[in-house]
Amino acid sequence: MKRSTILLIVGLLPFACQPIPAAADALPILVLVLKDGVEKQFVPTSDQVTATRSTDPAAPGVAISIQPGKESYPGVNLKPAGGKWDLSKYGHVDARLVNTGQKPISVSLRVDNAGDWHDSPWSTESVGIQPGATGTVTVIFGYSYGRKPSFPLKTDAVVNILMFAMKSDAAQSFRIESITAAGPAGEAPPVDPESIRIKPKDGVILGKGSAIDAAKQIDAHGLPVSLAAGTQALTVTFPAGKANQSVTLKPPVGRWDLRDCLEVRVDVSNVGATPVTPRIRVESNGGPSDWVTADPLPPETNSEIVVPFISGTIWDSKNGTGNHVLNDTVSAITISAADANVERKLLVEAVVADMPPTPNLPDWLGKRPPVEGDWVKTLDDEFDGSTIDLTKWNVYGENYWDKNSHFSKDEVIVGDGVARLRYEKKTGHHNDDPKRPESAYAAGFLEGYGKWVQRYGYFEARMKLPTAPGLWPAFWMMPDRGVDVGPQWKRQDTGNGGMEFDILEHLTRWGHNRYNIAMHYDGYGKDHKSLGSDRIYFQPDKDGYVTAGLLWTPGSVTYYANGKAVLHWESPRISNVPEDMMFTLPQGGWDNNAIEDKKLPDDFIIDYVRVWQRKDLASDVDGPKAPAPTAAQTTAK
Repeated sequence: MKRSTILLIVGLLPFACQPIPAAADALPILVLVLKDGVEKQFVPTSDQVTATRSTDPAAPGVAISIQPGKESYPGVNLKPAGGKWDLSKYGHVDARLVNTGQKPISVSLRVDNAGDWHDSPWSTESVGIQPGATGTVTVIFGYSYGRKPSFPLKTDAVVNILMFAMKSDAAQSFRIESITAAGPAGEAPPVDPESIRIKPKDGVILGKGSAIDAAKQIDAHGLPVSLAAGTQALTVTFPAGKANQSVTLKPPVGRWDLRDCLEVRVDVSNVGATPVTPRIRVESNGGPSDWVTADPLPPETNSEIVVPFISGTIWDSKNGTGNHVLNDTVSAITISAADANVERKLLVEAVVADMPPTPNLPDWLGKRPPVEGDWVKTLDDEFDGSTIDLTKWNVYGENYWDKNSHFSKDEVIVGDGVARLRYEKKTGHHNDDPKRPESAYAAGFLEGYGKWVQRYGYFEARMKLPTAPGLWPAFWMMPDRGVDVGPQWKRQDTGNGGMEFDILEHLTRWGHNRYNIAMHYDGYGKDHKSLGSDRIYFQPDKDGYVTAGLLWTPGSVTYYANGKAVLHWESPRISNVPEDMMFTLPQGGWDNNAIEDKKLPDDFIIDYVRVWQRKDLASDVDGPKAPAPTAAQTTAK
């Protein structure tokens, strides 16, 4: 296919935007010239940003200057004069940029369609550029950030091009030399070898009948190594007098996908003449696991070393780092040894990714909060009946997360001691209201807004997560300041002392052993702040459930997964506003696969919701906030 180009910005020709006659075998080329006043076509995102035309003939372009400030993504918008660009003959847009500042800069290029921002109707990519250097950022239509599939951009209706940097305490500047649409329509990014994911059969990475390519998969870092024929056992010799030496075992290409696992087991034997102390860790795109150091192995002895993805130190606001491993991007197994004063020889017979035995849950789980105190149970919904208790829950609400789905009471199903939020391919109107928008997917929804709130306490739910690709189940909390404050957006403002608590937020692409915890505060605008971890690993209980909890006291929060503390934060900024609970099941999220209709319907199952309050923290704001439901409301299932 012929390569075609449309130059949206260039600073060389002395005439305005006009078509240039094309050769017989090429498409027309359009040129928009950097003439006087062209900088006015760039609209800054805030008063932190200015756009001026470069007056240096040797450095043509539009100069963008960004001053320090509160804006998270300062930059400029470029809009077409006719309301939209038709780029349907092309496959991507390039921006050629020069970093004119004193520090490295990251600049993102976003190509937009019209639409609701919750749907992310754009394609985006970024580039890092050193001071004085030139860089090109390329957005392939329909792909974003690492060239992952994203919004299916309508290339005949591009309404905006946005270029933005990141929030910084220092001034930033760059010059736009050109913006170019090029490439064939329907272009797809080349396959990046680093993007390939390999799921080892039965979790076997080395040994046990597997075969590895030593030239591609073993990085000896100068150490003597050998791979035994047949058994594929790896022998490593650590010379005397050299500390911190290691060997890495890598995938043949890309990364290992170990989403079905929580640990790596390594079988090693001491085949040398002196004791050896093995040290092993797992590497990933997100960072490494903790080093696991075994007890010293005497000669002719062996051991199994277990390297968990879960760090020994939880995420903590004072001294913890939490989990680093991303189990779907495992890049290597690193094997080292202590005792550098003598030669040591280690035989690595097997490396297998696996799950630990199902753990015993702590006795207190589901019965009381995890810490001592004078606690009173304030809510206990076991879902033992056949209908939702509408004095506690709403089955209707606004969908701010997924415009492809509508909420329906028919997707909230109570029976067998659980509540099921179902997600299915089913056309209907939002909130079962014929006057509301129609969409192709139906979802269950539960929230306590306006009906039950509490400030501080321990909040716990036992849940079984769906597995269909593309789903986004969550157990979370939002502020509710009461009817006297005004409309819902004011009552649920995450600024002014409020906070969004994401107790469990899961993307089904991650598999069944990992979820996200987050806190969002100071609103969702330019002052928005957040923290948390998307690497909360857990092991489902014997019935496939996870029990997630939040212990919330003044200035302190601790999150629990199956009774184990997984994240702790202390700060005066922690919410002091009453909050209600929510259970949602949209599709999408920031790191998910596309929905697969053939895997639907699927359910987000809630076994129970229980809440306790410490007596000294109780207040008049706690508890039920609404009258009994009307007859019409009781039709919810």
